[in-house]
Amino acid sequence: MDPAHPGEGLSPAPDGRAPVGPETCPTPAGPEAWPPAARWPEVLHRAVQAVTDATRGRQMPLVGLSGGADSLALAVATAEAVRTRANPALAGGAGAVVVDHGLQAGSAAVADRAAAIARRLGLDPVVIERVQVSTTGAGPEAGARQARYAAFDVAARRLDSGAVLLAHTRDDQAEQVLLGLARGSGTRSLAGIPRRRGLIARPLLDLTRQETEAICRWAGVRWWQDPANEDPAYLRSRLRTRVLPALEDPEEGLGPGLAAALARSADIAAEDAAALEQWASREYGRLVRYRSGEDDSGAESRPDIRADRGANLSLSLEELAVLPDAIRYRVIGAAVVAAGGGRPSRERVLAVDRLVAGRAEGGTSAGPVQLAGGVVSRRRRTGGYATLDFDAGAVRESPADPPDPPAPSR
Repeated sequence: MDPAHPGEGLSPAPDGRAPVGPETCPTPAGPEAWPPAARWPEVLHRAVQAVTDATRGRQMPLVGLSGGADSLALAVATAEAVRTRANPALAGGAGAVVVDHGLQAGSAAVADRAAAIARRLGLDPVVIERVQVSTTGAGPEAGARQARYAAFDVAARRLDSGAVLLAHTRDDQAEQVLLGLARGSGTRSLAGIPRRRGLIARPLLDLTRQETEAICRWAGVRWWQDPANEDPAYLRSRLRTRVLPALEDPEEGLGPGLAAALARSADIAAEDAAALEQWASREYGRLVRYRSGEDDSGAESRPDIRADRGANLSLSLEELAVLPDAIRYRVIGAAVVAAGGGRPSRERVLAVDRLVAGRAEGGTSAGPVQLAGGVVSRRRRTGGYATLDFDAGAVRESPADPPDPPAPSR
C-alpha cells in the first residue's frame, strides 16, 4: 500500500471531503497513482500558470502545506509545473514545508501524512517544522500565524529557497477585506492579502475554494478538514460559515458574487495603496534630516546618524504641512517607525498631525506627543526654521509647551 494513502476508513464524503467525526480527525491521503491519466481540468491550467508566474526568477520554491484542500491543490499545481517544465526557474525542482502547530490532537499525524503526499507528488525536499505557539494578547490565531511564518523563514534559509508559496484563495481575500471594513482600517488593510511580500508569494488568490477542491479531486487527493474552520469561537470561522453565506444569499442578502467583488476591490485598493506609499516614501526621503541624538535644539543635521534603537530625526514643518493629508499621515508614520517606534494608530498619527496644523493656526501645543516604543514627537523652532522632531528617547518638556491633549474620537 502506498504510504501516502493509508486507507484507514477514509472513504470520501459525497462532496469529496474526508469525513470528520466528533471523536476523530482523519488525516489527508492519496493519490493512489501519480500523475493521473485524466487530462488537466481547466482550473489546473490556471493554477499551474499562476505558480509559473509567481516563481519566475525564484529557485527552489517551497509550498507551505497544511493538508487542507487549498494547500494540497497548490502542491499539485506546483508539482505539475515542475513535471511539465513550465518555468525554467523550476528546473531544480520545488519542495514543501509542513508546519505542525501542535494545537490539536493528531496534528503530528496530519503533518506527517501531508508531507507524505508532497513526496508522492514529487516535491523534494519536504520538511516538517514543529513549532510552539506562544500565547499573546492578540489571540491564538495571531500566535499561530507568527510561529508559522517564522518557521517558513527558517526553512527557506536552511534550504536556500527563493520563495514560499502559500495557498490563500479568493475566498480568503474576501474575508480579509470584510475584516478590514469591520475594523475601520485604511487602504492598505482593505487591499487584503498581498500577492507578494518578501519570500512569500500567493499564486491562488484568483481561485476559489471550490476550484482548489476540484484540483484535489482530479489528483486523487483527499484533504484534511481543520475543525477550527468550522468553530464559531474564531472570528474568521464565523465570517466564513455564517456572515459571507448570509451576505451572498440571493433572497435575504446581497446576492451571489459578493466574494468576487470584494476580491476585485482588494486589487484596486492594493494598486492605490502602493501608489500612495511610493509617493509618501519619496516625500519622506526628501524631508527627513537625522540628528545626533542629544536633546539639543541646535544640533546639526547629520544624515548618517542612527541611534541603536532607532533614530532622532526632523521633518521640515512648512514642507510637511502642504502635503495632502493621506501623504502627510504616511510620512508621519514612517518617521515614527524610523525613530524606533511601532507603526502608529490613526489616533496617534492625528495627534502628531495636530502639531503641524497647530502652528499654522497659531498657539496650540508644541508637544510632546508620546508614541509607542518610547518615541516622542514635538514641534521645534530653531533660527526661524520650524521642524517636527521625532526622538528615540524621552524629550524634556518645556513649561511653555504643555502636553498634547488626547485626540478626539473620529
